[in-house]
Amino acid sequence: MSWFATLTRSVTLATALTLVSPALWALEPTDEQREVAVEIADSLRYSHYADTTFDNEWSSEAFQRYLDNLDSQRLYLLESDIAPYRHLEAQMADLLFDGDIDDAFALHERANERHEARLNWLLERIDEGLDYQFDSDERLEIDREEANWATDNSQLDTLWEKRLQNAALTLALAEQDDEQIETTLRQRYEGQLSRVQQTEAEDVFGLLMAAVTGTVDPHTSYLSPRQGESFDIQMSLSLEGIGAMLQADGEYVKVASLVPGGPADQAGVLDPADRIVAVGQEDEEELVNVIGMRLDNVVDLIRGPKGSTVSLEVIPAKAVDVTRTQVVEITRDTVKLEDQAAQSEVIELERDGQQHKVGVITVPTFYVDFEAWQAGEDDYRSTTRDVAEEINALKEEGVEGIVLDLRDNGGGALQEANSLLGLFIDRGPTVQVRDAEGRIQLYGDSDAGTLYDGPLTVLTNRLSASASEIFAGAIQDYGRGIVVGSPTFGKGTVQTLSDLSHGEIKITRAKFYRISGDSTQNRGVEPDIRFPMDIDPERIGESSLDHALAWDSVQNVQYRRYGEPENYLDTLIDRYQARTKDNPNFLYLERQTELSRQLREQHTSVSLNREQREEEMEAQEAEQLSLENQRRIALGAQPLEEWTSAQVDSDEENGSELAKEDEEDVMPAERAQVLEAAEILLDYAQLQTAQRMANRD
Repeated sequence: MSWFATLTRSVTLATALTLVSPALWALEPTDEQREVAVEIADSLRYSHYADTTFDNEWSSEAFQRYLDNLDSQRLYLLESDIAPYRHLEAQMADLLFDGDIDDAFALHERANERHEARLNWLLERIDEGLDYQFDSDERLEIDREEANWATDNSQLDTLWEKRLQNAALTLALAEQDDEQIETTLRQRYEGQLSRVQQTEAEDVFGLLMAAVTGTVDPHTSYLSPRQGESFDIQMSLSLEGIGAMLQADGEYVKVASLVPGGPADQAGVLDPADRIVAVGQEDEEELVNVIGMRLDNVVDLIRGPKGSTVSLEVIPAKAVDVTRTQVVEITRDTVKLEDQAAQSEVIELERDGQQHKVGVITVPTFYVDFEAWQAGEDDYRSTTRDVAEEINALKEEGVEGIVLDLRDNGGGALQEANSLLGLFIDRGPTVQVRDAEGRIQLYGDSDAGTLYDGPLTVLTNRLSASASEIFAGAIQDYGRGIVVGSPTFGKGTVQTLSDLSHGEIKITRAKFYRISGDSTQNRGVEPDIRFPMDIDPERIGESSLDHALAWDSVQNVQYRRYGEPENYLDTLIDRYQARTKDNPNFLYLERQTELSRQLREQHTSVSLNREQREEEMEAQEAEQLSLENQRRIALGAQPLEEWTSAQVDSDEENGSELAKEDEEDVMPAERAQVLEAAEILLDYAQLQTAQRMANRD
């Protein structure tokens, strides 16, 4: 199961009141929901891998998580709103096991009242007319997750006046005039108000269960009947959409991963951790603001017929100023198995005046055509079969070694990780799977013989997860090759879907362990030779998720070692460092992630003064532009005149053929990793040959 398949919803329907009598429209849990709450509680207690103690400490964490789901930025609820429900902080577990979720619903109701009242307040302010001069010295705090709850409405009025001014300033910087700004903001808040007023009991229950399951581990979640349908569609890859896995991130919907070969992946305009602000259809002028919208509703907006175009306004993952967005367009399509197929290429390297060939096989995912396989068809598609064909083709080319590129490979079918390993070893175990009772099952390759026994390197990054980590770890443990790149995601848990009386639960039931006994959970696979991180591990990866299960180990199993690559590592690392110390792309990757982190840490608030805001944005972009241009100049390309989040030359956007030709000469930083992996592999192959010759002598 792919690690990115999480549909836990965190819709920040946090908020406030139009004091019509709440009793006329108050939402209460149904008997069906009370019953399924007990089922979920029992599942967590008796079926989850972790031995969770449902005590006061757990109750406190679940209550705080529920508050965060309701109002993560402390924008709507007052301390006095929460006070009547503080008993949940100690009693959440007991009430859950009793199916007594009425008070949790009542707290959500109060949040809805506050949310509605605040939206009406904003609309009244807009109706009065916005006359901001943007010349004050005030600043707006960006992240209020750790802020105290307001004690009276006047504090929130002051905060929201700043937020409204910031929203207007952001649109003004996007060159909207006063009338356009008021129209845009009115549509935004009217849309949010409409969604709040359409809240249903299922929405409340889903939000509460997201807090409950998320307190146990990040991959366990309750799926409503509607969410279960979406989950089945995504897992079958038959979704006609953009080919992206989405997950809730506070009041935003975030791109969790891109489906390899899907429309978004091929378009190259979205990245993991991008946050979606608005969604538009090709036949509509206005984009629909989706901040605070339920995840399943956002998915419905993005999903659409093949061939149609969807527009997404996003906050780029690498953006420092979260008020700076960009709009991208993606043509919807159906993800096909062939779009995810393994592909190979031959890289030619020169050493001492001689040409050498190294093969590279890119494996986007561990896939198998289950329907054809179960039907007994002989020619069904799978990762192992496709990689075998590529290996045979590379052998005919006379390559001296093979690089398996598993970057961005989020996993897939475990059986394919087992059978793929079998192409490189002569039968043996691949992975241990331990369940909650401590029982361990061993999975591996049972077929005798190998297809390829030559020098091998596996290239990974932070988005290599689940089955990718199992495969890379096994290659390391067997001594069959070397792993290069950056540490992997760290998704070492196994989830299953179980039916409930209403909906389903996706629950963590087991954990992966390498044949060496080490878990892949949380830490991932540490490469033998570490490349600069191209993804910030604080934002992407198991260790960045709340309540991720800890790393541990079990007893190793017996297995045959095929080599001792560790004997060559000192030499390989020395040569790698010598090659890359002045490599523009490696220097860029090393500095870029650190720069983004530094800028985010510095950028804790935004100025509400237009001139100051522009100066701050220009200063931040100047640092990013300087780093990019250092790389381009070192590669012999023309420097950019300005920086955009998409890192696209503005001249190219205007159709400059000169700029387009120049872009073709600029090697993508990610491509440099493939070339360096090939260099390392050639070093490894030559060192092995030299050792064999020395042993003969």
